[in-house]
Amino acid sequence: MKIKLAISAVTLAVSGIAMTPVYAQQKVQANDLVEIFEKMNGVHPGNRRVHAKGICAKATFTPNPNDYFSSAALLSNGELPVTMRFSLGSGNPNADERIPGTRGMGMQINLPDGSQHKIAGNNFPVFSGKDPETFHGFLKVLLPGDNGKPDMKKVMAYIKANPSVAASAAWNQQAKTAASFANTQFFGLHTIYFDSAKGKRTKFRWQLVPDLGVKTYDREEAGKLPKEFLQAKLTEQLKSNGVSFKLEAIIGQEQDSDIDPSIEWPHDRQKVTLGTVNLTEMGGEHCKLSNFDPNVFSAGFTPSADPILRMRSPAYAISFGKRLSEQ
Repeated sequence: MKIKLAISAVTLAVSGIAMTPVYAQQKVQANDLVEIFEKMNGVHPGNRRVHAKGICAKATFTPNPNDYFSSAALLSNGELPVTMRFSLGSGNPNADERIPGTRGMGMQINLPDGSQHKIAGNNFPVFSGKDPETFHGFLKVLLPGDNGKPDMKKVMAYIKANPSVAASAAWNQQAKTAASFANTQFFGLHTIYFDSAKGKRTKFRWQLVPDLGVKTYDREEAGKLPKEFLQAKLTEQLKSNGVSFKLEAIIGQEQDSDIDPSIEWPHDRQKVTLGTVNLTEMGGEHCKLSNFDPNVFSAGFTPSADPILRMRSPAYAISFGKRLSEQ
């Protein structure tokens, strides 16, 4: 089956897969990922290497205390202020919003003691593999040739040799255009642990579910829209109906992988609502100095050994430094 992969759709976030001998390469470092994104998208000084085009927002997080997370400071301090950023996946700050594919979300929840809890996610349910080496290899075969397009024979061969890329590739093939950020579901994909005051450890992955429901446009519908429509649509929805999301924890079982974000957990896993995120304000530049590193947690939460999750911190830091220095 021919799988169509738009380059802009796969400049997602830091994700990868296990290498086979055919595509063996040296261990990938965070800067290797930053540099290959620059090759794919070009260098746009002062902008993020991926998710360059975005919309800032302010919100509140109203917690929903529950047995799994009863002692979490995140859920024990009442309503908390939130900084959010919604974005396209591409590293091009002038990306066409009608193009289907990746949409991202970063969220920073501020606690009274000065600590922060950060969340970063995308609208796809699986990463492009299980480790940074394979993701880097996948991006390499997606780099355009002299004709401005990737060699699809090489892309298909890579997917065949690295099966943990397949689910993400299939998602990209059928992806449609998000009708609005307010109608987009976002997935964290990485496994996180919470250790309660009673000594109970909870294994989970989070997702952000829109209260207005998920809605997308097919290619014909999207073609009738202006190149930029997402901010106007989100602003309109905020004024007319309000925009809110449920932050949910998907509770993992022992057999569910905590290190491979290319594998989606079974859909029958229990879901617990952690709270509600309500948008209060649109626009502004308050996101410019924000680095939505998903390894920043409030008390009680710890990251799993997922190599993709661990790679995010140094990769984000490098990109953040370049952005602030206008590189």
